[in-house]
Amino acid sequence: MNRLLYTVSLLLMSGLVVGGAPARAQQATDEEISEAYIYLLGRLLITRQQQLDFQEGFKWNELIHRKPGAVDWPNPNLDVAYSEAWVAVDESSCTIVTVPEIKDRYYTVQFLNGWGETLANINERVFPNRASGDFAVCLRGAKVELPGDIMRIDLPVPHSRVLARVALGSDPDRAVALQHDFKLRATGAPKLPDIPKTPIFELDKLPGVEAFEAAVTALDGEPDLSVGLEKRQANVREIAAAIKDNAEERSRVDGIIKEHAFPEIGKAGQTIGHGVVQNGWARPGVVGEYGLDYLARTLVNNGGIWANVKPEVLYYRGGKDESGGELSGDHAYKMTFPRQALPSRFAKYFWSVIAVDNVHFRVLPNPSKRYLLNEQTHPEYGSDGSLTLYFATDKPADAPEGNWLPIPKGQKFRLTFRFYGPLDGVANGTYWPPALVKLN
Repeated sequence: MNRLLYTVSLLLMSGLVVGGAPARAQQATDEEISEAYIYLLGRLLITRQQQLDFQEGFKWNELIHRKPGAVDWPNPNLDVAYSEAWVAVDESSCTIVTVPEIKDRYYTVQFLNGWGETLANINERVFPNRASGDFAVCLRGAKVELPGDIMRIDLPVPHSRVLARVALGSDPDRAVALQHDFKLRATGAPKLPDIPKTPIFELDKLPGVEAFEAAVTALDGEPDLSVGLEKRQANVREIAAAIKDNAEERSRVDGIIKEHAFPEIGKAGQTIGHGVVQNGWARPGVVGEYGLDYLARTLVNNGGIWANVKPEVLYYRGGKDESGGELSGDHAYKMTFPRQALPSRFAKYFWSVIAVDNVHFRVLPNPSKRYLLNEQTHPEYGSDGSLTLYFATDKPADAPEGNWLPIPKGQKFRLTFRFYGPLDGVANGTYWPPALVKLN
């Protein structure tokens, strides 16, 4: 396609003549509009959450310490105590992050940009010689005087989302105490940005053409650091210009989004973009850092926002049983790990599995108020050393209490299996959890 023609489409449609004859505008194709929409949606999912955060009461460079389990986003990790913030830095101000000394317990402080890309982590794996104390998070190139003993971390953008995680483990009270020892403070008075005003939508009601009405605001508010996606961003801007004051083009773009982009998102969601499915479990090809794979980035921002990078955690999503049937609370399921391949073998820190609905991706309410299985639910192992986990409305007769995750009757659901500190086959991409066997 001749990009120049489409870039000036508005002028052409207004009657501009080229070479003495009326010029005919060249429209974006269905495929170009669908791809541009999916690319833009990844950013809008972040601006959506940012607006919700500040409506809730977030303030720049101030941590909010959540009670365990008290987070409201897709696929939450219920093994950890979360603290959250939005950080602003500039050429004359850094933000000091104070990390308490933590031993024998997983923790990290994760920084993400406005596209959901992980920029940095602070923990003993990244800084083995300086795992606690004060760290200065600064804008790259900023000339800020800092104490000589402080560790400086440069970010490529002035604004970032922060998640601090502390594993609850067998002593949740200690985890909460450590959580509250994480601190943030700005060294000066950084320039604070306006919060982008973009559509705030439900995850089961994605925006249509109005997404492009917010495109300039969304794109101008945060650069996309992924080299090679400049063409996608240009496409978004061109389509946004083409629908302005043009009801016919606006209607066409809206129809293409609903007829092409939405089904493409649904289809790609089965494999988490360019991931691989085995045993009914999807493993993403990329997570936390996406490169050119904007499709995976959008899907992860939609179904599990604020995902970290693979060396920290690897996620598998279970959506089908061994026969390819969708998971439903109308049936009972089990999965069995043989003794030589227990989940603990593949996680340096911890593993867990949660069940979420397949629309909003929130954990499922149940009378037992149990929302995950992990070592802290005290699962029992078979006489041969194997581990069987059960997912059902009522506890199967042969299921130990700590091996059973309640599922509401009639509820369609998905499972998310996490391995923190991936090892062996989880780390190198050769492992998938066992298939789910339908019991009734």
